[in-house]
Amino acid sequence: MVNAIIILLSFQLIGEIIIRTFALPVPGPVVGMLLLFVAMLWRDALVARVEETAQYILQNLTLLYVPAAVGVVVHLHLLQTEGLAIIITLVVSTLITISVTALSMKVLLKAFQAFRKAEGR
Repeated sequence: MVNAIIILLSFQLIGEIIIRTFALPVPGPVVGMLLLFVAMLWRDALVARVEETAQYILQNLTLLYVPAAVGVVVHLHLLQTEGLAIIITLVVSTLITISVTALSMKVLLKAFQAFRKAEGR
């Protein structure tokens, strides 16, 4: 489990280094996740090494929402004045995110299937 956490955090660190080096307007963990995804496509063994820990983290993901909920309570006055704008922004950005994710997944699955066929798997 410790080795898997080190692997996950290493990819996050690499992502942070890349975005800070090139001044990219993307969060470092997102770049790190993309790099981890690419590494997992190349090395099946990497999937096996982090899978159990990743599942454990996903099972406890709801704990990460507690600080955000506390932040909402602290800034309740902003919700009262800017609530409608926030709701519209959340709905629109969620729809955009779902659409982009679906299209990206469609493209990546085709590429992954072509990659697997080329390898003869």
